[in-house]
Amino acid sequence: MILNYYKSIGVLLLILLFSCNSRKQKPSEEKPKESYSILDSLLEGVKVPEGMVWIPGGSFEQGAVAGDQLAMAHEKPSHTVTVDGFFMDATEVTNAEFKKFIEATGYVTVAERALDWEEMKQQLPPGTPKPHDSIFQPGSLIFRKTPEPVTNFMDVSQWWKWKVGASWKHPKGPGSDLTGKENHPVVHISFEDALAYCEWKGHRLPTEAEWEYAARGNAVKDAPYHWGVLKDGLENRANIWTGTFPNENNEADGFEGTAPVKSFEANAFGLYDTSGNVWEWTSDWYNTKYYRTLANSEEVIINPQGAKEAFNANNPYVQEKVIKGGSFLCHESYCASYRISSRMANSTDSAQEHLGFRTVKSLSKRD
Repeated sequence: MILNYYKSIGVLLLILLFSCNSRKQKPSEEKPKESYSILDSLLEGVKVPEGMVWIPGGSFEQGAVAGDQLAMAHEKPSHTVTVDGFFMDATEVTNAEFKKFIEATGYVTVAERALDWEEMKQQLPPGTPKPHDSIFQPGSLIFRKTPEPVTNFMDVSQWWKWKVGASWKHPKGPGSDLTGKENHPVVHISFEDALAYCEWKGHRLPTEAEWEYAARGNAVKDAPYHWGVLKDGLENRANIWTGTFPNENNEADGFEGTAPVKSFEANAFGLYDTSGNVWEWTSDWYNTKYYRTLANSEEVIINPQGAKEAFNANNPYVQEKVIKGGSFLCHESYCASYRISSRMANSTDSAQEHLGFRTVKSLSKRD
């Protein structure tokens, strides 16, 4: 909601600054306690749920890898993390899958609801005046190419536009629909929407650590991509922006907007689109101090659940969650967030044309 207001008063959509900026921690010599056994394999007879893959538990270095010249400050310092095994959707949740949820429950997404000023002003500086009533109509943010190249990438209002009527079923606003896009990832999904879907499905959102561990897919050490260290041929590996951002897309990867899931090769775990296509929600609060806290911890970090609260000095009034994976708008000149360690913040009540999710399911050690 706060994004709508920022747009209306000309503030530069601070929450959407996806300016997709290591000290590498020495691996801890401490080993997991004998009393804790990592869940790294499926027990005999346990079946993988349809549409999901098994992610065996293990340890990894979370955060920016050594030598990644595109890494941002909030991806550092790296730190050793251990996670139990879990099931994860092989793809982002698609329009067809989300439609089944809507038809079964009658749920109305945040983008389809009128905005509430009383709720909105809690995320704004005290004394902020109420905007015009037109701002409170249901809608979401859509991307529009600029007519000319841009030099100021901080002004995201040049390509992000508030569109009344934009939602998961009208991704470009009134007049657009999902015809032929049933197998594309659902977008314009807020954190609340993703949680509602998870509850209906009996699943949950991944933690940031789970998402990043799964996205690595057994990639070689210090590889910024799940396929290795080379960025050559990106257009053949992920749905990203090819051309000159944000005014010209040559569609070298075959797509200008979202792509059908499974359009590109899966990683070693069998996960698709962990690089590009659409950003994906995690359950973790976005806190710029969190990585430093983990890196300084003397404890073995097992199944971290994220920071206890949100903290972002650039958006102090906003409750933000971590999103991962990058999107079809990622380009090296602006947002190279198709890298595994990339992370961004997004307000829990905001949705955009390039934001979706996938779900996970835990496996009890007693199963």
